[in-house]
Amino acid sequence: MATLKTIIYSIALALILICGTSLYAQISISREYQIKAVFLLNFTQFIEWPEDAFATTDSPLVIGVLGENPFGTQLKETIAGEKINGHPLAVEYYKKVEDINSCHILFVSSSQMPKFEEVVSNLTGKNVLIVDDANNYMHQGSMIKFFNQSNKIQFQINPDAIKNTQLTVSSKLLRVAKVVKPKKN
Repeated sequence: MATLKTIIYSIALALILICGTSLYAQISISREYQIKAVFLLNFTQFIEWPEDAFATTDSPLVIGVLGENPFGTQLKETIAGEKINGHPLAVEYYKKVEDINSCHILFVSSSQMPKFEEVVSNLTGKNVLIVDDANNYMHQGSMIKFFNQSNKIQFQINPDAIKNTQLTVSSKLLRVAKVVKPKKN
């Protein structure tokens, strides 16, 4: 029969293992969104917005997050102090697509994917780059999608979805992305 001391040690060990695994998962997710934040920053360097996408020549270039914020503070920390073509970078958070006023890159979190068609419909014709990390939305209006392959964050680009935005994507960005071909009917 196990002693009380052995039982207590066993419970303590089990708690350490459970909490350690949970902590590792949080660190892993945190690292994933830190990398995605850097990608979002880099996209600003390889995409051009038309002049009328900004109210003034020094208006901020806004990276928005629609729905739950998976980045924590990492997106704000990543873009802090950065400027692109004279535009300071800013982060805005939106609960619903109707809240979006001025946004240049919109990351649609997984919490909003059931409403993805509505998001795309509300942003059609605007100069907003729509980015997500969900499956199966590349042919429904997603412009850039993050995905994991061989434990690396990569991205797909849908040039057809970007066509109607008046955004210009650098060929340098297209070379490092997996380009999505249009679906054949």
